[in-house]
Amino acid sequence: MDIDISKLKGKYVYLETLTTHHVETLRQLAKDERIWEFTKAFAINETFDKQFADYISTASDNNAMGGQQAFVIRQTANDAIIGMTRLYEINPKDKRAAIGYTWYTPAVWGLVHNKECKLLLLQYLFEETGFSRAEFHVAHQNIRSQKAVQKIGGVKEGELRKYGFRNDGSVRNTVVFSIIDDEWEAKKENLRRLITADENR
Repeated sequence: MDIDISKLKGKYVYLETLTTHHVETLRQLAKDERIWEFTKAFAINETFDKQFADYISTASDNNAMGGQQAFVIRQTANDAIIGMTRLYEINPKDKRAAIGYTWYTPAVWGLVHNKECKLLLLQYLFEETGFSRAEFHVAHQNIRSQKAVQKIGGVKEGELRKYGFRNDGSVRNTVVFSIIDDEWEAKKENLRRLITADENR
């Protein structure tokens, strides 16, 4: 799926397609172990550089993860890179895609940035591509992310037991959330209210 990056620009964040030019900045940001407390995507030790190189290699492969596109998230105010996200399991035939592999530097946790990023991606899926379903897959240990997905309107559909293993070898159940096109207008208005509330804090 060809993605028009010009449609992924907001007041607080904008997305860029991941390229090699972003990698060193992302590598430095990703060394903050607080980011990986629940996902265990990386161990911050002597193997980190190899782990991160593998992570970027997968993220850069548009044929991986059932078809995907990885993005760098920049803060509009100063163009600083603040994290990453992806569309993956992109299925034009069935008009669905997943949003995930999202992480931010802790400096912007709890602020407006994630809400606007999700608004941009969901708006693109439902209004630009005509998709009918967006999914979010969250590790059962990651309560913070589950709450964030529910806050933006994700509907919990269930938990897939022993669905995989984290990098530290522990079992991962996957909690599945979705938003569908029938409810998008109401979810969009809720997201905009949340963003306005953050602006007025």
